[in-house]
Amino acid sequence: MNPTPEQTLTAAAEPAQKQTMDISEIMSILPHRYPFLLIDRVVEIKRRERIVALKNVTINEPFFQGHFPGYPIMPGVLMIEAAAQAGGALLLTEYSEQERIEKLMVFTGIEDASFRRGVMPGDQVRIEVNVMNWRTRAVKLQATITVEGKLACEAVIKCQLVSRRRISTVAASEETSE
Repeated sequence: MNPTPEQTLTAAAEPAQKQTMDISEIMSILPHRYPFLLIDRVVEIKRRERIVALKNVTINEPFFQGHFPGYPIMPGVLMIEAAAQAGGALLLTEYSEQERIEKLMVFTGIEDASFRRGVMPGDQVRIEVNVMNWRTRAVKLQATITVEGKLACEAVIKCQLVSRRRISTVAASEETSE
């Protein structure tokens, strides 16, 4: 079935969504910074469906000093965090810059996490995150992390968008009660 002239004009008028992000673009979306920003590049993004990000793992990562001396392995929890950051980047692209300043993406759950192989310095981690369920302020994501095509980690991750004001109010009330 061929599109109508109106559909063709509408499709031509809509700008194509950018399919990749470099580190500067990622940092404009995510609040994370060194040493906790765990994605270096987005190589694929399909709005509200999927994101694929890369993390270049180097011996200079601060966690390798103690995990483990003489046998450096990226902690599994940081692989999950990298997947959550990729998912957060996908979700946060749906919000304006002002909304991103006022909101924060937080974990609300991790299910079925499994670790299949170690991630070592020199590895490039490929993080694939697919949306399982998308609500206005919460998402459920299926994450798969691979190195050279081999499965390193997989998990279901739940995240929610919350007000930064609410978090700072809770922190302030805890400080005054001590």
